[in-house]
Amino acid sequence: MKPQKVTPFLWYESAAEQAAEFYCTLFDYSRILTVHRYPEGGFAPAGSVMTVEFELGGTRFVALNGGPVFRLTEAFSLSVACEDQREVDFLWERLIADGGAPSQCGWLKDRWGLSWQIIPRVLPTLLASPEPGVAGRVMAAMFPMQKIDVATLEQAAAAPS
Repeated sequence: MKPQKVTPFLWYESAAEQAAEFYCTLFDYSRILTVHRYPEGGFAPAGSVMTVEFELGGTRFVALNGGPVFRLTEAFSLSVACEDQREVDFLWERLIADGGAPSQCGWLKDRWGLSWQIIPRVLPTLLASPEPGVAGRVMAAMFPMQKIDVATLEQAAAAPS
């Protein structure tokens, strides 16, 4: 298998290891790969976690404890293609727990400020429908949602023009 060439690098104030461990509980094919610690004379106390390399669903990430200099923003998000409503519900509830916050159209922030898009696989399919009016009805149904509701999208798609 070809090695991953591009790796998302996430900046945390001080919770890189906790965040990575939590994310790994949510997805199959996920694990902590390595934890690197600050040396003597480094930015943070010697021995404290500097970076955590981990995989989510087989994709490699690096999380850094870099202090409060930079913050995660909605300008970067992780998009998760969910198989069904059950998976949407599972991820949504866990990611907003303990201080996360819902946003619009399937977006949320977790407790550390990382933005996620929790999107059922059916949504892009419905939005790409060649049938006249389907994409518009689906989009109109989605706009007021925070967590995406698959049944409501499918009802909108099936509604007469």
